[in-house]
Amino acid sequence: MTSVHNIVAMFGLPGGTEWLVILVIAVLLFGRRLPEIARGMGKSITEFKKGIREGKDELDADPDIQTAKKELHDAAEEINRD
Repeated sequence: MTSVHNIVAMFGLPGGTEWLVILVIAVLLFGRRLPEIARGMGKSITEFKKGIREGKDELDADPDIQTAKKELHDAAEEINRD
């Protein structure tokens, strides 16, 4: 994992000029399809967030999960008191 961190540290994230070059290349490659691609990506992100929200709601409604959360909370409070 440290080798990945070294590579990221060496190259870093793209700056303003690099993003501009990436944008120009994207426009050249995708042209008129770019809005359609962006719309599709937006819908995908929305669906992903909806799925995450539904999963969280499902976990919050599960009585076994609620019991485990309460037990962990009580144990943490007991540890903090000592």
